[in-house]
Amino acid sequence: MDERIIATVEQRTDDWQYSLRPRRLREYIGQDKAKENLAVFVKAAVNRREALDHVLLYGPPGLGKTTLAAIIANELGVNFKQTSGPAIERAGDLAAILTNLQDRDVLFIDEIHRLNRQVEEILYSAMEDFALDIIIGKGPRARSIRVDISPFTLIGATTKAGSLSPPLRDRFGVISRLEYYSTDALVEIITRAAQILKIPIELNGAQEIARRSRGTPRIANRLLKRVRDFAQVEGSQIITDDIADRALLALEVDREGLDHTDRRMLDAMIKKFHGGPVGLETIAAAISETRETIEDIYEPYLLQLGFIMRTPRGRVVTEAGYTHMGVAYPKLNETPTLFDFEDS
Repeated sequence: MDERIIATVEQRTDDWQYSLRPRRLREYIGQDKAKENLAVFVKAAVNRREALDHVLLYGPPGLGKTTLAAIIANELGVNFKQTSGPAIERAGDLAAILTNLQDRDVLFIDEIHRLNRQVEEILYSAMEDFALDIIIGKGPRARSIRVDISPFTLIGATTKAGSLSPPLRDRFGVISRLEYYSTDALVEIITRAAQILKIPIELNGAQEIARRSRGTPRIANRLLKRVRDFAQVEGSQIITDDIADRALLALEVDREGLDHTDRRMLDAMIKKFHGGPVGLETIAAAISETRETIEDIYEPYLLQLGFIMRTPRGRVVTEAGYTHMGVAYPKLNETPTLFDFEDS
């Protein structure tokens, strides 16, 4: 599922997107509130010649958390060290990284919610006191020593802020949530990427791609690259709205940004279960997917569009979902009331 063209997670073939990443805050498009606050905090830290407070960036994948972390390091004028939670397996791995940091450097840990618990405990004193408490030896001869490290800024990124332990979360001085991008912001991103890649594109063509990008720059850039191929082979080398529409339909990305797998889930819920309510386990069995895949990959965007709803009795296809699938909405069937809806 991670290899779908509209998947939000980074894919093996996304390396080319690194060249599109902005280097400064003034080049970063969207996330205006987070960007404005970070600009103030960064400037204050530079003026005081101090390390910036530790920063936590959270939100759905593909919205630019890694890019923003690198920009912060550039604005601070310091080195940028990048790793991920699963990659730091032992406390010694973390100690090696931290002792090699220079004064005010930025350490970026992606998927920080997946840190090993023992590693996380070592991180507490490092973030708070800029020191490492290391145990040497075992048994009765074990002793603890404290090693001072250079003041640094930890930037953690996570898609699951609720999975962070309270002690770790409380040690971040700056917490910013990244939101899905508006169509207008995505049009700017696509236009900028097209200029860098030297792809001729009309405004209507950029808007057509932006509307189907699920509010996610990573998907927008991926779709732009594929639409370019269609423009070169079947069009006049220029991405127009007509070329973009034909290309994306050929890639099975419809006008709401749904692909074949999304529509297969809606189709199964409508045709096999009369629109619901139907439980996750039943949906998973009907379309031969795991519960986790449905809950983490398919469901969030369908909920965002309002095509399905969660109720205490299961998932229900809404009237908008029926309309999108071209099926008449069963007005006479029992439908959930407002009091049936879950908060989550």
